Amino acid sequence: MKFYIKHESRGRIRIHLAQKRMSSVQAETLLYYLQNQNQVSFAKVYDRTGDAVICYEGERAAVIRMIQLFHYEEVELPTGLLESSGRALNNEYQEKLISKVIYHFGRKWLLPAPIRAIYTTVVSVKYIWKGIQTLAQGKIEVPVLDATAIGVSMLRGDYGTAGSVMFLLGVGELLEEWTHKKSVGDLARSMSLNVGKVWLKKDGQEILVPSEKIVAGDEIVVHMGNLIPFDGEVSNGEGMVNQASLTGESVPVRRTLGSVVYAGTVLEEGELTILVKQTGGSSRYEKITAMIEESEKLKSGLESKAEHLADRLVPYSLGGTALTYLLTRNATKALSILMVDFSCALKLAMPISVLSAIREANQHKITVKGGKFLEAVAEADTIVFDKTGTLTKAQPTVAEVVSFSETKSPDELLRIAACLEEHFPHSMAKAVVDAAKEKHLDHEEMHSKVEYIVAHGISTTINGEKAIIGSYHFVFEDENSIILEGMEEKFRHLPEEYSHLYLALEGVLAAVICIEDPLRPEAAEIIRQLKKAGLKKIVMMTGDSERTAKAIAKKVGVDEYYAEVLPEDKANFVEKEKAEKARKQQTKAPPDKEYHGKQSLKKLTQQNIQLSNIEITDNNIKAFEKVAKKYGIDFSLKRDKSVDPPRYFVFFKARDVEVMTAAFREFTGKTLNKTKKPSVRKKLQQAITARNQDKQREREKSKEKQKEPTL
Repeated sequence: MKFYIKHESRGRIRIHLAQKRMSSVQAETLLYYLQNQNQVSFAKVYDRTGDAVICYEGERAAVIRMIQLFHYEEVELPTGLLESSGRALNNEYQEKLISKVIYHFGRKWLLPAPIRAIYTTVVSVKYIWKGIQTLAQGKIEVPVLDATAIGVSMLRGDYGTAGSVMFLLGVGELLEEWTHKKSVGDLARSMSLNVGKVWLKKDGQEILVPSEKIVAGDEIVVHMGNLIPFDGEVSNGEGMVNQASLTGESVPVRRTLGSVVYAGTVLEEGELTILVKQTGGSSRYEKITAMIEESEKLKSGLESKAEHLADRLVPYSLGGTALTYLLTRNATKALSILMVDFSCALKLAMPISVLSAIREANQHKITVKGGKFLEAVAEADTIVFDKTGTLTKAQPTVAEVVSFSETKSPDELLRIAACLEEHFPHSMAKAVVDAAKEKHLDHEEMHSKVEYIVAHGISTTINGEKAIIGSYHFVFEDENSIILEGMEEKFRHLPEEYSHLYLALEGVLAAVICIEDPLRPEAAEIIRQLKKAGLKKIVMMTGDSERTAKAIAKKVGVDEYYAEVLPEDKANFVEKEKAEKARKQQTKAPPDKEYHGKQSLKKLTQQNIQLSNIEITDNNIKAFEKVAKKYGIDFSLKRDKSVDPPRYFVFFKARDVEVMTAAFREFTGKTLNKTKKPSVRKKLQQAITARNQDKQREREKSKEKQKEPTL
């Protein structure tokens, strides 16, 4: 590929490609190629300018040569990468924004005034109608101000001002839509499985089909090293599955006939035939994604306050406009009041500020799912950590080699183990091989043919001696290996915090290799700093074993730990803690006024407290009132009759949002259960009906017997 260097510094180079235009596909292809080069630590491609920024380690000449060797047609992209890249979405909205600006000023400069007036009139109908609808609901909010500004300008024949107002509104709407889709898209990309095709087992054959054609009840084949695309049950085969993406377990788990496997996990060893149980948004992995996506909708308190403040300023703006006109009798001066307020700086500035903060956090490798959570951190007194990849490196390594041999040293035993394990790609095998490399232990081939038993271990012959390495089950139960006399006590006191790999020679245990997921060097210090910063409770939750979790918790200094938990267990724990904290705050909070519980909206607003609201259906209102009373929530109900059936808006104090969330969760849960289960009254009615039917049948039988002739 031809290019020239625009700028460079030590370890960083910016190049410009020698081509007229770069498409989104080409940009993603180049980015994928660069990110998968060993010497490249960071890469970014700008398709609009045809530039690429590359941060590298090592020799500059090697990087230049690597770029020269690149050709678009020689790079094969993974299935689904282009669809999930997000570059097309950004380009789409950039083009929309540019087009909107060009069309606005193009119409202003090129179209005749009568045509501009007609166009402006047609477009204004949408905004004016929205303002009328807001007034019909008894609200004086920003849409009313928008409609007034546009309507007055139209009545005065000032079509230019009306057009500028609608142009600014359209830009704001476009930016808001873009921001929302981008945030959700970023989440989807980070969580996407990107499995385009799978092997379907049908009539004893494996057929490659698109993943969207798979339905519950189908059997699919997953080969070693591939990602499991659906929740299901193992119907054939045996393998070791890495579940770190779901449970946090750093060590793969064995899965055999009848075992449950989950989408998003990886088959590190063996081959599995899986009976698909869940597809199309129903898998455990997709439920986690949906749960996080739902949290994206939560705005920060400051964003909500800004919106409500902007709405509360509307009456003053309208009043100022009317007063200015009464005093000056000048429509232009009166309209200027609307124009000054129209910018809605508060509404537009807050989302941009929050987005900038989230972006800044992302540059420091901190993922923030929404503005609400930025504020929550400042008030938090409890923090919950995952273990794998958060407190630990998520890279299994050899911590210790415990020798049970009388003739061989730990290094010699490690050398033998590495010689056997180097043939296989799973994480524990790699840990053994890497440990031998660090100690410069040469482990040339010294064994006969290796026999690999999936999910169990390895068997071979070294210098005429049978050598096996693998799990406890394989070494001691399947192969009946023994422990040398006098070594039993040593074996019983093996470090419990590690995973164990057993090596036996000639049927006798020779070594136990202890595997750990090492702590990140900064983990303990971070925990200490968090406690110093005022966090009262630090919790670790992991899908790993109890013994491992206990050891890690002790090393880093957390207050509580929970082992063998699933992602939903972690989410439930967090929600429980939030509800408990909210309940405590509610009981400690001093009364604002004399009014509590259900009350009028006027009384609620008179307490000078920021309000929030949610929407519920008419038929569930009584059930909600009971739950709200249980949680001690001060609230008001506003009925909306503009829709059929009518709906209710529940207004409550913004500071009670956590309590309200807990109450609403209980309310919706009860509502769902109620729809699933028939009522007691209904069950009784059904029983009475069935009994009456039985009695009626008995009476009919007795009548028929009476009618029968007697002999």
